[in-house]
Order: sequence, then structure tokens, then C-alpha cells
Amino acid sequence: MAVKVVDASALAAMLFGEPEGEAVALNLKGATLVAPALLPFEIANVCLMKMRRHPADRDTLMAAFRLWPRLEIRVIDTDPAGVLELAERTGLTAYDAAYLWLARRLDAGLATLDRRLAAAWGAVSPGTM
Repeated sequence: MAVKVVDASALAAMLFGEPEGEAVALNLKGATLVAPALLPFEIANVCLMKMRRHPADRDTLMAAFRLWPRLEIRVIDTDPAGVLELAERTGLTAYDAAYLWLARRLDAGLATLDRRLAAAWGAVSPGTM
């Protein structure tokens, strides 16, 4: 079974019914999902931003947020120094670099809707960790 690192942009698209959500779900079907330990906080922040923009949708958004543990995403610690070095080398934020670091460390796929992260994923070879 393929292992895929799922980032907050991809997970948020699925949880909150964004247009790309269905395509992300198809891409992840059958994969073992993993993510860095920051994922729950990033998803919580996405939910918070959506609730602030759309207060009338609070209950629906909270219900969607509460679904993410059902996806059985294995949360894995990353190496902060390694993530920092990768962020510096790629120009990514440390948060985004954590997903890239984990995908490279596990030799896994990466599910993201973030263009900068996807570009870095294509540019950084697995042996350059």
C-alpha cells in the first residue's frame, strides 16, 4: 500500500467541501496517510479562519473539523533542525517544509494543493535530506 503525506491544504479541501476536495480524496484512496505533528493545529486554524469569515456556518464547520481523525492519518514527529535546513534551502515556511521533510524521509508521496510546496517537492531529490 502506498504511503502519502497529506498536508493541511489537501485535507482542508476534503473536510470543508472545497472544489478540489473530491480530486484529493481520489488521489488518497487506498493510501496509508501520514502527516507531521503540526497537522491538527493547521487544520484547526483553517477551520477558525473559515468560522471567522462565515460565522453562520460555525456548527457545520466544526462538524467537518471533527471528522479528520476518522481519516486515520498517522501523525509523526519531524526533526526541527532538518525541517529548518530544508525550509532555508527551498524558501518554504518551516510549516510547509515539515511536510516535505517527512515525505522525503519516508520516501512517500505528497498530497498538497499548495503550489510552492508542490514545486519544492519536484525540485528536491530524496537523497538531499
